[in-house]
Amino acid sequence: MNATSSMKPIQVGLLGIGTVGSGTFNVLQRNQEEIKRRAGRGIEVTMVAARNLERARSIVGDGVQVVVDARAVIANPEIDIVVELIGGYGIAKELVLEAIAAGKHVVTANKALLAVHGTEIFAAAQTKGVMVAFEAAVAGGIPIIKALREGLTANSIQWIAGIINGTTNFILSEMRDKGLDFATVLQEAQRLGYAEADPTFDIEGVDAAHKVTLMSAIAFGMPVQFDRAHVEGITKLAAQDIKYAEQLGYRIKLLGITRRAKDGIELRVHPSLVPAKRLLANVEGAMNAVVVHGDAVGTTLYYGKGAGSEPTASSVIADLVDITRLHSADAAHRVPYLAFHPNAMSDLVVVPMREVVTSYYLRLRVADEAGVLAQVTGLLATAGISIDAVLQREADEVGGEGSTQTDLIILTHNTREGTLDDAMAQLQSLPTVLAPIVRIRKEELA
Repeated sequence: MNATSSMKPIQVGLLGIGTVGSGTFNVLQRNQEEIKRRAGRGIEVTMVAARNLERARSIVGDGVQVVVDARAVIANPEIDIVVELIGGYGIAKELVLEAIAAGKHVVTANKALLAVHGTEIFAAAQTKGVMVAFEAAVAGGIPIIKALREGLTANSIQWIAGIINGTTNFILSEMRDKGLDFATVLQEAQRLGYAEADPTFDIEGVDAAHKVTLMSAIAFGMPVQFDRAHVEGITKLAAQDIKYAEQLGYRIKLLGITRRAKDGIELRVHPSLVPAKRLLANVEGAMNAVVVHGDAVGTTLYYGKGAGSEPTASSVIADLVDITRLHSADAAHRVPYLAFHPNAMSDLVVVPMREVVTSYYLRLRVADEAGVLAQVTGLLATAGISIDAVLQREADEVGGEGSTQTDLIILTHNTREGTLDDAMAQLQSLPTVLAPIVRIRKEELA
């Protein structure tokens, strides 16, 4: 018998036993022998903090201590690792910092907390020599943090683009499949449990922005800067734009994008037209996928379930195994929280949206009369914006028989966003442009 297998199991305390907590407990139980063979010693949940004691006991049985007070878990000297599954910025932040102060390692699925307060939390952990692991915070069961931090460590990462929110991807897939508008599909998603009763964080792009902020920090070795991210959701997307995009060979996806640009790092979340032939365009329903482009490796794709009890638990337990293996290692030899050594982080600037260069889809509702197209394209040419494609709808297709209005759809080549903003303001003031212009960014991901 070797020394490691005779060591006593590492003891874990769960703060919260909801969807992810129960999945973590169940998968650990089911696969404990295999996990022990990989980690070198057993990993056991011995204490759980939960608001509903009855429900918690029904999940963990009698062999686990169940308490209402999370601080009792942190105060227990037997607990080696605290798993925070409460979520949000409030009490979760206090508890994580208290666990670190008590010398406990922390595993968390809380992307909001780390995207906003990560700098403070990682600094506290470094001071105490403890690990903070968060694989479950981005893209659920997909091991994207590990891929970026370890697997791709040789590379200078050029860009990352991800579908990292299942709720919005489900809604967009349904809108495309059924030709329905956003509000109708949102209600359906809520009924099916794909969307929360208050879906704001998902549909406004905030959740995706938390996740891309963490990936950006790891990819480029910079502090988390959620407050500098450009965040735009899907609430204003119209069914007809999804349909027109399709006719032009594109699908609309909510993407989290971070890219190395000449003046800094782009950090943005917004709906994007993606060529239908790209793998990312074909990620449907509540699935997640992340594309990472590195200088040495080229383009790599990570695909899987971005949420759910056991997929997320899969990532939580991978972190528990990592910590168990490195528990006794000198802190300097562990993988740094954000991939780069803390004293080697660079405070790269996040490029303002006006300076971002990408291409665009524009839809103009215009008067159906001669010379309008020439007027619009002439104005864009004067601004130095080159046109990739133009689609002009028949008036009766848009407004019914005898309609005097039509839709003009324009795809541009790459241009600076500020240049386009200014040109759009001029287009909008034309008397022949009859409604607010719709603009959706386009990402070729080549």
